[in-house]
Amino acid sequence: MSPVGQALGGSTSAPSERLRYGFGSNGFAHHRLEDALTVLADLGYDSVGLTLDHGHLDPFASDLARQVDALAVRLDRLGLAVMVETGAPYLLDPWHKHIPTLMSATGAERRVDLLARAVRIAADLGAPAVHLCSGPAPDGVPEDEAWKRLTAGCEGVLDIAREHGVALGFEPEPYMFVDTVERVLELRDRLGGPDLFGITLDIGHAHCVDDLPLLDCVALTAPHLVNVQIEDMRRGVHQHLEFGAGEIDFPPVLAALKASGYRGPVSVEIQGASLDAPEVALRSLEFLKAAEPF
Repeated sequence: MSPVGQALGGSTSAPSERLRYGFGSNGFAHHRLEDALTVLADLGYDSVGLTLDHGHLDPFASDLARQVDALAVRLDRLGLAVMVETGAPYLLDPWHKHIPTLMSATGAERRVDLLARAVRIAADLGAPAVHLCSGPAPDGVPEDEAWKRLTAGCEGVLDIAREHGVALGFEPEPYMFVDTVERVLELRDRLGGPDLFGITLDIGHAHCVDDLPLLDCVALTAPHLVNVQIEDMRRGVHQHLEFGAGEIDFPPVLAALKASGYRGPVSVEIQGASLDAPEVALRSLEFLKAAEPF
C-alpha cells in the first residue's frame, strides 16, 4: 500500500471495523451549508464530501478565510470529517461543463488556481485530500498532446499539494478524458507514481463505463484510494440513482473495500437528491449499513 493510502485509507484495524459513510454536499443544493451539515450529523453520517461551488463554500468569495474558519469550527462541533471536492460543473464557465480543464489551450491557469484554492481550503479544514477530475479533452487535440497537458497540469498542482501536505484524489469520470480505472492508473504512472497522487473511485461510474469487473476496479485502485464515492447506476447510463434503483450488487463491493484495508470516506453522491435531500440521505445510510457485511 502506498504512503498516501496508508495515511488516508489504509489501516491495520480488524476487517470487521465498519466503513465510514459520508454524503456529498451537492445533494443538498437547496440547503444552507450549515443546515446540510447539521442534518448529516443528526442522521449519523461520519463525513461530508464538500463540493466547492457558488451556493455553499465559494472558493472565490471575498470573505473566504472567515467562512473557512467558521466552517472548521462547525465541522469540529458536529464531529464530521470532510473531503474537499472540485466537481462543480459550471463554477468556472456558466455555459460549458468542467471548462476550462488542465488540458485547455487557454484558461488552464484558472483550473490550476481553483485547485490551488481547494488545496489551501483542505489544509485549513483538516481535509486529507482534494478530489479532482480531468474534464473533457479539447476538440481537435491529439491524445498524446492531451496526456502531456494533463500530466503537466497535475505536476503543477502536486507541487502546491506538497506545500500543504494535502493529497490529490483523481477520479475517472464517464465521458471525460480520464474515464476509467485503467486510464487513471496510466495517469499515475505518467506522473511517476507520486505519494500524494491518490485516486477517488466512484463505484457507480466504474459500473457505468469500465470494461473491468467492478470488484477488479476496487482491487486495482485500493493501494491508492483516498476517497470513495458511491451510488447506484446502470451500465452505460451516467445517472446517479438511489440504492436499489440500478444494477449494482453492493454487499460484495463493500466487503471488498473493507478487505482492502480502506478506511477513508465512502460518500454518497446523488446530485439529484436536493428536493428530498434529508429523506434520500436517511434512506442511503440505512441501505449502506444494512448492505455492509460484518
